Amino acid sequence: MSLQEEITTKTKEFWTQSYSMSLGEIANLYKDGELIINPEFQRYFRWSLQQKSKFIESLLLGIPTPPIFVYQREDGIWELVDGLQRISTILEFMGYLKDETGREKPPLVLEGTKLLPSLQDVVWEAEGHNNNGIFPKFDFRRAKINVEIIKKTSDINAKFEVFERLNTGGSFLSYQEVRNSLLVMSNKEAYLWLSDLANNEDFQNSISLTDRLLLERYDMELALRYVVCSHFDLKDIKDVNEYLTNCLVELSNNTEFNFKLAKIKFFKLFSLLSKSTGESSFKKYDGEKFKGKFLESAYEAVTLGLGANVDSYSDTESDLKLLTEKVKQMWSESDFTNYSGSGSNARVRIPKMRQFGIAYFSKQ
Repeated sequence: MSLQEEITTKTKEFWTQSYSMSLGEIANLYKDGELIINPEFQRYFRWSLQQKSKFIESLLLGIPTPPIFVYQREDGIWELVDGLQRISTILEFMGYLKDETGREKPPLVLEGTKLLPSLQDVVWEAEGHNNNGIFPKFDFRRAKINVEIIKKTSDINAKFEVFERLNTGGSFLSYQEVRNSLLVMSNKEAYLWLSDLANNEDFQNSISLTDRLLLERYDMELALRYVVCSHFDLKDIKDVNEYLTNCLVELSNNTEFNFKLAKIKFFKLFSLLSKSTGESSFKKYDGEKFKGKFLESAYEAVTLGLGANVDSYSDTESDLKLLTEKVKQMWSESDFTNYSGSGSNARVRIPKMRQFGIAYFSKQ
């Protein structure tokens, strides 16, 4: 296929239409249920009060803002694809934004900004507040914002491509937060399945991540990394984040993948680790004790290796002791340490870790 043919084909997949809409129209669409912000997205609304106030300032002053992107479903409903921070700020300020449970959140109380210091303590409804004069509600409602609509005839994966490339707005999402958002839109059941894996108590005990990494849903990335690297061809790895995203798209559309069996094996794998090495499972062993932080190379070798052999292990005292010793001894194995350094290339490292782990954790 020539370059022009490729462009023509892909352009059809990304059929979009542009509108300039007033903030009042957008608010009404949200109130009427015609513009949807998936509840799972709410946790990603984390602009500071300063960022929110500055955005309201921009709208009042007519300063251009980036467009928002929505996906038009078969039933005509719009799903927000990009622009969560901006739309949520508008709705919160006007008193319409609902939380994950469907309850309206308290209206936003602004702070003064560099150009509009009189925004200090301003709210949409002024009862009980000093609104520093009359807030120009009509002007605010009539302020325009551009809306890019990904039409229902677009390829379903167009949402993935658009969202991944748009990750804008001042508070950037992690790669996994973007994947989660995309997965909610394309296959909510697969999202809930992956979330169940990441929320498993044994899994959480074994990975022992910092609060910051948990907030960015690195735990879900690790769960996805195990599933993908144990079921997909590792020869396709060039960039790990792109590889995980591509495999997730394929996984979410795969009707033959046995999600139930994969979950059972995942839970057994981390039950064994939680009962043996626990929070030290993926930390460096120096010959006397485990120390330091979570290491991806250890995670890959242990999970991919033990996962492939999980049916031959049980939670008996002898097996748990054997597993503990194997994890410790692994740090003396040159086939592991040669590729486990912090500077190792993931494209080379991950296949090596899987190959090593499968042989190393075999009981045969």
